[in-house]
Amino acid sequence: MLKHVVFLDRDGVINADSPDYVISWEEFFFIPKSRQAIADLCAAGCTLFVVTNQSAVHRKMITVSELERLHRKMIAAIEDRGGKIQDVFYCPHLPEEGCLCRKPKPGLLLEAQRRYGIDLSTAFMVGDSEKDMVCGRAAGCRYAVLVRTGNGRQAEKRLKEKGQPPDHIAPDLFSAARFQA
Repeated sequence: MLKHVVFLDRDGVINADSPDYVISWEEFFFIPKSRQAIADLCAAGCTLFVVTNQSAVHRKMITVSELERLHRKMIAAIEDRGGKIQDVFYCPHLPEEGCLCRKPKPGLLLEAQRRYGIDLSTAFMVGDSEKDMVCGRAAGCRYAVLVRTGNGRQAEKRLKEKGQPPDHIAPDLFSAARFQA
């Protein structure tokens, strides 16, 4: 069973988000120090997974093979800095399709659990949205960590208003990687 598992949202956590979707490598920009954060987490013994909603696939803006090629390039660039992503799980569906894998539903994390034997009660979910925090909690993750990059500042405000604050808030993934529970 894998221990020290960290689930990372992609857009807004690892790379800059875009309201027009990130659909090519030319539009993919790492957030400063995100690759170093991933390398540091790996060096500390963590196993990292990316869990991401990618409705651009069902919007016909990008094909599955193009998305997977983009993810391979992301993984290679992370490995160049000493990090490792164990696997990428993504939901290609539109919000109105009602699938079980689109965050805030926990389907992506549950699929990772089934495939890799993860003890979710010890896992971290790191994201920049309310959906990420709800997903992590619904899956039974020990910690829901919000980063203020991407949509994090807006999510922090909404979560606070709802009385559902994350377990930890960090300015970015690099700072989140230093969170000691």
